[in-house]
Amino acid sequence: MEKTLKAIENDVKTHAVLLYMKGSPDFPQCGFSSFVCAVLQKLGVSFEARNVLEDNTLRQAIKTFSNWPTIPQLYVNGQFIGGCDIVKNMYESGELSALFKKAAPESQK
Repeated sequence: MEKTLKAIENDVKTHAVLLYMKGSPDFPQCGFSSFVCAVLQKLGVSFEARNVLEDNTLRQAIKTFSNWPTIPQLYVNGQFIGGCDIVKNMYESGELSALFKKAAPESQK
């Protein structure tokens, strides 16, 4: 798992916006992942995604890495933002849009 944790660390540092999810943005395989993808797409945010269903080690390691028990998990500029509920609350309050404008303007289309 140590190798996978190092890969995750590199991944979140490399990509401005990264979503660990079940499925892919084109074919989400859970409602929570689907919701977060839809929010990012509605905000016009370019993002990378990793499908945790393809690799059980990744699925467990991301939970260890973030100390967060659920998927999806959103990272912006290497910082863990949260899961579906947090993304939903931030989106509804306008915080998420403000975050992308401030922290990752290059991610907006």
